[in-house]
Amino acid sequence: MKTTILCFLILFVALTTVVAHDGKKHKNDSTKAPMDSTMNMAEEQEHVAGDTIHHHEEGMTVDESKVTADLKDFPTLHPLIVHFAIVLIIVAAGLQILNMYLMKKEISWILTAILFAGVTAAWFASKNFHPHTHGISEHAQLVLDQHDKWAYWTINSGIVALLLQIINLFAFKERRWAASLIAIVLAISAYSVSRAGHYGSQLVHIEGIGPQGKFLEMEHGKH
Repeated sequence: MKTTILCFLILFVALTTVVAHDGKKHKNDSTKAPMDSTMNMAEEQEHVAGDTIHHHEEGMTVDESKVTADLKDFPTLHPLIVHFAIVLIIVAAGLQILNMYLMKKEISWILTAILFAGVTAAWFASKNFHPHTHGISEHAQLVLDQHDKWAYWTINSGIVALLLQIINLFAFKERRWAASLIAIVLAISAYSVSRAGHYGSQLVHIEGIGPQGKFLEMEHGKH
């Protein structure tokens, strides 16, 4: 029972960390900029605001009473799904490393379920809900290629780890050497998904691909 509670606590902390990071105000955010930088920021905000207004004028109706967007309002569901894969695969890798020492069957079953959910989320994010781009720069395409490469490694190493974990549960009966092999494969998957997430963030926040559907094929229902 204590082992189960420990596993859920680890999962809760990981999820909380990811959510808190999105809304956390970093020290650099509160640093005062010089006057010319402030003016540049103001001009940039006006430009962004103009883009937002233009975007709403093109196709979206402003509804002040509606704060929470519906799923159909998103140009792609990829970012809503892929974060589950990132968290779950990394948590599964952490649990497997822990279980190399504890060798608890309860942990093995829990991480198997977590890994299955993570690999499934990664599969859907990269296949069914992978957004198609158009009109992006050559540099952005290079970043996208890296993102897709690491996503490929994430899925394949995750599937291998899941199969090995299932074999370990029923055939090897929780052998330590098998647990060590699974931990290595899961570490590869966790590293791969973190790299894919890095390039995905670069595409959005540096290359500007995705916000308000920019450079994406706007076809709802066909992701």
